[in-house]
Amino acid sequence: MTEGTTSAVDAPSAEGTLARLEREGDIAADYLEGLLDIADLDGDIDMDVEGDRALVSIVSEGNDRTLQRLVGHDGEVLEALQELTRLAVHRETGERSRLMLDVAGFRARKRAELASLGAEAAEQVRKSGEQVKLRPMTPFERKVVHDAVAAAGLRSESEGEEPQRCVVVLPA
Repeated sequence: MTEGTTSAVDAPSAEGTLARLEREGDIAADYLEGLLDIADLDGDIDMDVEGDRALVSIVSEGNDRTLQRLVGHDGEVLEALQELTRLAVHRETGERSRLMLDVAGFRARKRAELASLGAEAAEQVRKSGEQVKLRPMTPFERKVVHDAVAAAGLRSESEGEEPQRCVVVLPA
């Protein structure tokens, strides 16, 4: 083999990665179904794979209010539940998981709001030429804002220490 090439053994295959992420989703779904049973909450589990992450959602056909307890104030319970679910996956697979959990569409709505915030901050920086520092955010929130700022053609960086870490949008 020549230098700079990799064999099929060296590089993980797309099928292998997909199978691994689907297995993570299955393990997470089993764990979450058990939690829903313990909490006596009704909800269905949807699984998907997006990029290099398993996406697991707890949804309800009827009233999503009952699932709001799993979201908590500003997603705090959801963040904790996601970490517990990742730990359950890690326990089964022995590998770190980047699984993303959503409950009752909270993250999807939050993602849209944050993308809008990032685009608005980028526009403000473009007009003023001054950097804009946003409020402290979770890692998930910062990632969405960074992506929105990059899509608007500007740069951003995170600043500060958790839990006060925030995004700063920089002029071009």
